[in-house]
Amino acid sequence: MAQQTAYKIHIQGLVQGVGFRPFIYRLASQNRLKGWVINRNDGVVVKVMASEDTVEHLVSQIRSLAPAASRIRDIKWELSENEELQDFQIVSSRDASREVTDISPDIAVCSQCLEDMRRQPHRINYPFINCTHCGPRFSIIKDLPYDRPNTTMGEFRMCSRCAEEYEDVDDRRFHAQPVACNRCGPQYEYHQQGRIIRHMGRILPEIQKALHKGGIIAIKGIGGFHLLCDATNESVVRRLRRIKRRDARPFACMFSTLEVVKQYAHVNEAEEQSLLSWRRPIVLLKEKEKLAPSVNRDLDTIGAMLPYMPFHHMLFAEIDLPALVMTSGNISNEPLIIDDKKAYEAFEGRVDDFLFHNRSIHNRTDDSVVRVIDGKERPLRRSRGFAPEPVETGLNVEGLLATGAELKNCFCLGKNRQAVMSQHIGDLKNHEAYDFYAQTVERFLHLFRSEPHGVVCDLHPDYLSTRFARNFVSRRKGNKALGSNGSNRLMQVQHHHAHIASCMAEHGIDEQVIGLAMDGTGYGDDGRIWGGEILVCDLFQYTRAAHLEYVSMPGGDKAIEEPWRMAVAYLYKVYGEGLFSLNMDFMAGMAPEDVKLILAMIRKGINSPQTSSAGRLFDAVSVMLNLCTVSGFDAEAAMKLEAITHDGVIEEYPYEATAHGLCFDDTIRSIISDIEEEVPKSLISSRFHNTLARALTAQAQEIRQKRGLNKVMLSGGTFQNKYLSEATVRLLKEQDFEVYLHRQVPANDGGIALGQLAIASKTMKG
Repeated sequence: MAQQTAYKIHIQGLVQGVGFRPFIYRLASQNRLKGWVINRNDGVVVKVMASEDTVEHLVSQIRSLAPAASRIRDIKWELSENEELQDFQIVSSRDASREVTDISPDIAVCSQCLEDMRRQPHRINYPFINCTHCGPRFSIIKDLPYDRPNTTMGEFRMCSRCAEEYEDVDDRRFHAQPVACNRCGPQYEYHQQGRIIRHMGRILPEIQKALHKGGIIAIKGIGGFHLLCDATNESVVRRLRRIKRRDARPFACMFSTLEVVKQYAHVNEAEEQSLLSWRRPIVLLKEKEKLAPSVNRDLDTIGAMLPYMPFHHMLFAEIDLPALVMTSGNISNEPLIIDDKKAYEAFEGRVDDFLFHNRSIHNRTDDSVVRVIDGKERPLRRSRGFAPEPVETGLNVEGLLATGAELKNCFCLGKNRQAVMSQHIGDLKNHEAYDFYAQTVERFLHLFRSEPHGVVCDLHPDYLSTRFARNFVSRRKGNKALGSNGSNRLMQVQHHHAHIASCMAEHGIDEQVIGLAMDGTGYGDDGRIWGGEILVCDLFQYTRAAHLEYVSMPGGDKAIEEPWRMAVAYLYKVYGEGLFSLNMDFMAGMAPEDVKLILAMIRKGINSPQTSSAGRLFDAVSVMLNLCTVSGFDAEAAMKLEAITHDGVIEEYPYEATAHGLCFDDTIRSIISDIEEEVPKSLISSRFHNTLARALTAQAQEIRQKRGLNKVMLSGGTFQNKYLSEATVRLLKEQDFEVYLHRQVPANDGGIALGQLAIASKTMKG
C-alpha cells in the first residue's frame, strides 16, 4: 500500500455558491479519504491524508467533474503538516486574507428544483426553491465568504426540515445558502387595487385574470423589478410604452418554452444553447412571426428569453399566453428599481397591480443581453448571470480601478491578474444613475477587499465617470495606498484605444495589433469626436493609422437624437447647395428653414464639431433611405438600417482612401443614384454594409504590408451589427488575418473599462 501523508489542495475560481464543497465531500468519500474542505474568501481549501498518486487522481477528478456552474481558474497542491484526521468533514468558512474567490452570478432554477416544486410537500409551488446548483447568488451577497449570514437570506431562519437538508451531505441542498421552503423562506404578496393576496394558489389565478384583461403588473424578481404584460396585446404594449416613457426602444419578451420561441423566431444551435444556458440571458433573434407590433417596431429582431425563476415557470403554467413583455422596472434612463416603496412611488396609479416579495435585493442586476455573431455568443449587456464573473487578463492588474465610459457603463476592478467587471450600470446621465454607480463601486471595493493605488478613466473631461475618478483620487489623497507622490494616482485613456485593448485583454493578447474601432462617439486626442478609427496599437500606446473622413455634426449631441442632421451634413459635404434638388423623401416633411439653419451652422462652424464617427455615417444612410429621421433610442437609425439587409448580396459601392481618411462621398453619390432609380432599400443597405466591410479590410491589408501585423481586433458598438461584423470577419479571414471579436465583455462601451484596466496595468505597473 502506498504511503500516505498530508496534502493541501487550494482551488481558486468560481468555487463558492455552486455546490463545490459537497462535490469535494462526495469525491473524498468515493476515494475513502480522511480530511476536510473549507470555504475561504480566497477559494476552497482541501486537506487529505493520501498517497501522491491518489492526490493526483483526486485533482484530476476535481477538474473533470466539477459542478456545471463552477469555473476553476487554478488548482495548487502541496505537502502539508500532518494532523489527526478521523473522517472527511466540511468545516466552517473562514475569512483568511485580503485575497478573494470568485463570486457566483445568479443561476437559473434547475430542472431538479422544478421537479421538487411539484413533489416535495414543504416546497409544493414554492416560488423561491433553490439548491446548490441554482438560485440567487450575486444579487443577495453582502460579503465574503459566501455564507448565509453574509447574504440577504440571513434574516430568514431555516426551519428544522430545511436545516436537516442543509446539514445532510448527501442532500442536494447541503450548504445551499439560500435554502428555504414554504414554512421558513421569503414569500410573495400580490397588491391588487387596495387588497393584499398571499399564498401562490390564490395569487397566480389573479395574475392570470389581470394579464388576460390587458393588465400591467410590476413584479419583483431576482435583481430588480420588471413590468410585465401580454406580448400579443398591442394596446397594452402601447400603454406600457407610455408608462416607461419609452417610445421606440424594443421590449424584451419571456417565452413559455423553447418550442414557442421557435414559433416566433429563427433559432440556430448556438442561439438555442444561449437560451437554455444557466445564465438565461435575453438572446437577440431573427424574427419569424410578429407578436404585438409595438414590441419591436420596424425591426426584424426580437429579444427573447426563457423562464429563469421558479415563479416564471409557475406563471406560464397558469396563463394561456405564448409570451410576456418582461421589461426592466424603471423609468427610461433611470436605474432598475429594487425597493418596494420606490416601485410603489414610481408606478402607483400607472400599473394595475404589484407583486412584491420580502427578500431584499442587495445588488441590482438587469437581464443580460447577448447576440450570436459569427457562430458565437457575444454579450451586448453583461449583467444577471454573468456579473461579477471575472475576466482572466494575464496581466498584473492588482489595485487598479477603471471607471469606464459615460454610456452603457460598467466599471472594472483589478484583482491579481483578474478583471472583475461590474454589472451593467447604464447611462450616467442623471443623479439616480450616478448614485447607483458610486454606491456599486464602494460595494465592490468592500466585497473584493480592494483599496486602489491607481485609477484610470476616459480621456473625455466631462464624462461623469471621469469626474468620479478625479473625485475618488481627491478624496483618498492622503491614503498611502494611492501613492505618496501622486504620480500614478490617475490616468486617462483614449476611448478607442481602450476599445481595442479590451478585446486584446479578454483574448490574452499583449503585442502590437491592428485595431478596428467603430462606434458612435469617443473623445479624440485632437479634441474632435472620433468613432471610425483604424489603429495600430499595443497596451502601451496607439497610432491612428486611418479614420473615416471628418464631417460636421450640426448641433453636437442633438445630431444623435435627430439623425436627419447627419444626413444633411453628408449631403451638403457631397453636393453643396445642390442637395435641395435631390428630391429626398426624408426632406419632404421638413421645413426648408430648418435645413437652411443646419447649413448655416455647418458653414459658420457654430456648434458643429467635426466627427469621424461610423455611427453617424450609419445614421445618415438610414435617414437617406427614410428609415429613421428622429431617434427614439440609441442606435435606432443604424438598427433599422441593419434590419433591412439581405444575406447573399455581394455588391459594394465605391469609396476612396485619401490622406484625410476614408472618404465615402462616392458611396453617398451611388446611394442617391440607387434611390432615384428606385433600387430596393434592402439592396442599398446591404451594399452599404459591404462597402464599409471592404474598406476596413483594405486598410488592414495596407497596414499589414507596411508593418507585418496580422492580428485584427474588432471593437466598438457598431460591431454589434451582425451583418457588418460577419461581412468584415469573412473578408479579413479570406485574406488570412487572425480576427478577434469580443466573447466575454460587450463590444460597446460596456467593455471600455476592461481596456482601460489593461492599458493602466502596463503603464502604471510596467
